[in-house]
Parts: sequence; structure tokens; C-alpha cells
Amino acid sequence: MTSKDTVSFGDLVINRRIVQALTDMGFEEPTPIQQKAIPLLFEGKDVIGQAQTGTGKTAAFGIPIVDMVNTRNGVQALIVTPTRELAIQVAEEISKIGKYRRVRTLPIYGGQSIDRQIRALRQGVHVVIGTPGRLLDHLNRKTLNLQNIKMVVLDEADEMLDMGFIEDIEAILQATPPSRQTMLFSATMPEEIRRLSKKYLQSPDFVTVSKNNLTVPQIEQVIYETREPKKLESLCRILDTTNISLSIIFCRTKRGVDELVASLQARGYPAAALHGDLSQYQRNHVMRQFRTGQIDHLVATDVAARGLDVENVSHVINYDIPQDPEFYVHRIGRTGRAGKSGVAITLVSPRDYKQIRLIENLTKTRIRRDKLPSLADVQERQKEGIRERLQRMLDGGRLAYYRNIVDSLVDDYDPMDIAAAALKLSLDLDQMEEDLAVESFGNTGARPGMVRLFITIGRKNNISPADLVRTLVDETAIPENSIGNINIYETFSFVEVPEEWANYVISCLHRQIVRGRRISVEPARSRN
Repeated sequence: MTSKDTVSFGDLVINRRIVQALTDMGFEEPTPIQQKAIPLLFEGKDVIGQAQTGTGKTAAFGIPIVDMVNTRNGVQALIVTPTRELAIQVAEEISKIGKYRRVRTLPIYGGQSIDRQIRALRQGVHVVIGTPGRLLDHLNRKTLNLQNIKMVVLDEADEMLDMGFIEDIEAILQATPPSRQTMLFSATMPEEIRRLSKKYLQSPDFVTVSKNNLTVPQIEQVIYETREPKKLESLCRILDTTNISLSIIFCRTKRGVDELVASLQARGYPAAALHGDLSQYQRNHVMRQFRTGQIDHLVATDVAARGLDVENVSHVINYDIPQDPEFYVHRIGRTGRAGKSGVAITLVSPRDYKQIRLIENLTKTRIRRDKLPSLADVQERQKEGIRERLQRMLDGGRLAYYRNIVDSLVDDYDPMDIAAAALKLSLDLDQMEEDLAVESFGNTGARPGMVRLFITIGRKNNISPADLVRTLVDETAIPENSIGNINIYETFSFVEVPEEWANYVISCLHRQIVRGRRISVEPARSRN
């Protein structure tokens, strides 16, 4: 690979096609685990990485895999994952990383037609991502050939250990060439995982990302749930009902920053962009506007906001949730400076809740959930603003020209109607009547304001109502006194939770292991 084929990605030098794909995905620089692992993997070393989900570890092994693949050959990399959900997720991410190198990936897992998987393998793929049981099935059928494998990744090895897959993993590793490069990623390092690494990895380098010292500033933190299509409108509701002196709004990508600034400006919010594509002159100009209050909202990426030290930032708003928990801490530290109070607001969709839970666990804090301001809240705040502006105008005088217009109408119309029509004309309040209501769960058979959840665990799993309450509180931090009726049957249970907590509880508990069983959680169907 010549120097023309490589460009910088933070401190790393990587194939330019891969960097182009990473930019499309919104990555502007490597996360700590990527900075440590990628250079070692490029050198061909075996690596043990201790890192949790949400730290960017998929790209940590995905980038070297995509870099080494020869697209003229067949299967060259194998990634073993504990669950089909993770296999699909990893396959999608590596496919995105390898988009411009035309790297083909295939997730292989139980529950999907094996014939379809066999056809896909015959058509030719470069990277296979699979669960142990289905991978062994293909090996036994001789429909998957691992003789030309260059790289093997064991992802979330400790979870595969908990699920009893160690023997399957050893059988899979024994079917690969001894010359392969092996990577093992695990959040914890129990003795069985250490034994496995000693047996199958060659003088591995150990990399870890320590999250023990993550501390969160003493500022108010709040989460508002929204939906992706309603995200902009949700942000505008918050801006319309919140006393903000200056705010920094974080987006994940430069493109996202530009699109959000354009949308905010079109709606009349004083906003400007700050990201890596700005020249130093443009950056200085934007910061001068922000510091002097000419703009209220600075929309930025994580990289562009590094080193910012602006007083009087009353709010930090996470429009996009950060890819790494450390970024969350860095972001919200931009407010609450010099002993002043500050507020950190995060907009989340249901798919973001696992990342929020990870942030909460690593920072040892609980982030308050709140309902989005209602339409009535927005209207009341707008009324207050209109009254204040009218009072200032009435106190300031200089109304003679407009009084003449009103004089020509008072004989035919009520003066109150004339004033109301003038306000409507100038403010176009019709736009406020759009309903941004959050999607309803429908009738689940619960009391008003509650959602009844169906959980696939019951009496035969030796679970009691007290056990279920403890699980809910421990896994989701839902207030214990907010949990409603609980009904436990032989193989399943029902539990009522407040509507504003329902998506969060489903996201945190679904596919979790409780009493040795991986459970499913979903809204119940109404009994009516």
C-alpha cells in the first residue's frame, strides 16, 4: 500500500477508502480502544482487549479486518459472537467500514434458514460473523471452509463463557490455521477466558480502556425520549420552553451539524456550526459571535468542541448520543463552569437506551427521565414571550402609524379581534398547532398512564414478585414505588410500569439473562 492510498484518522494512518467510510459513519477520530488496538493489529500481533460495548471495539477489529481482506479471495476473517443480535450488528458495521473496498460480510446464526446461508457462502463472502452453534453446524456440513482464515475475533468472550460455548469455540479455533491472527475482546477476564487465551493466542498484547475514573460534573442531567422522525421538533419544543442563555448542541457528524444548523436557522433560532471543516478564521468568527451572545446555540461535533472554555453556557444538549461514554462526560463538562449551575439534556430514541444505561453504569449516576414539554407548555411560554414583547412596545411608544390603521377598522370590528388578528398575522401561530405526540403503546390492559409488559419468565424459573421488582430496579433504575401490578404465571409474567418508562424498561431488559434464562420483554396485548 503506497502513501497515496493512506490518510490520517486521528493519530492513525489508514487506507483512504476505509477513512472515507468511517467519515460517512460519523467517526471523526479513533476512540481510546481503537487507538490502542489498531496499531498492534496492523503489526500482525494477537491482541486481548478488555472493553465493554459502546467503546468502539467493533471498529477496533473491523478496521484491520477490512484493511487486510483481499477481495479476490473467499472467507478470510471469522468473528464469533454470543448472540444473533450481536452477529447482525457487527456484520452491518463491518459492511459499512468496508463499503468502498467492496468487502462482503455474512452473519450466520440459528433461527435463519441454513439453506439461505449456504447459498450466500457459495456466492462468496470475505468476512463471516456467527454464533458458535450455527458455525459448528456449517463446519460439520462442510459448507464453511476456514482453511484460508487470516483473522479470528472472539467478541464478548465472557458472555460466550456464561452461555456454555467454550467447547464450541475451541472446536472452531481448531478448524482454523495455526498461523491465523487472533483477537479476543471481553468486558471481564475470568480464569476460563485466561486459559483459552493462553492456549490459542500467540504472545498476545493486552489493551484495556479503564472507565473507573469517569466522574460527572455536579450539574442537572435529564433525558427526553423522542423518535428519530420527531427529533428536530422535540429539540425545538425544548428550546421554546427552556430559559437558555447559551447552549452547545452536540451532533455526531459534521453533516449532521450542518443540517441541524440549517433547520434551526430556518425556524428562527440563532445558531451556528462548529466542526473540523471550518477554517481558523471561520472558527474564530463563530466563537466571537457565541461569546458575545450574537448566537444562542453553538452546534458542534465532539472533536471541534475540544478545548472550548466559554463562560455562561447554561445548557449542553446531546442531539445525538455520543459513541463513547467518555465523550458524554467531556460534553456535559462544557456547562456548569466556575461554580455556576448547568443543565445537560439528552435526546434519546428507544434504540439509544442501551448506550444510556452503559453511561449510567460507568459514571455511577442515574440520569433523570422527563416528559417532553407539551404543546400547552410551548403555547404558554410563547404567550408569556408575546406579552413581554407587547409590554415593551407599548412602553416604548412610537405607534402613531399603526394607530391610523387600527382607527380605520374600529368602526367595523371589535378592537380585541383587531389586536388578535394583528398578533396572528405577525407571529403565524398556526404553525404551533402541529401535534408532536410521542407514539402510543395502545391498549395493553394497564391502568391509565401505565403500560403492561409481557416478560418470558415465570414460576417455573423460581421468580417471585419481589424478585421481579428487584430485577427491574437493579437493571433499569426505575423508581420502585412507580411499578404497578405484577402477575406471575407458570412460564411468563405481566408487570405494569409508567408509560414514560416503558421503552426504557423494554430496551434494558429485553434479551438480558435473568435466573439463567435469556428473557424477552414486549408490550402486552390487551385482554379486552
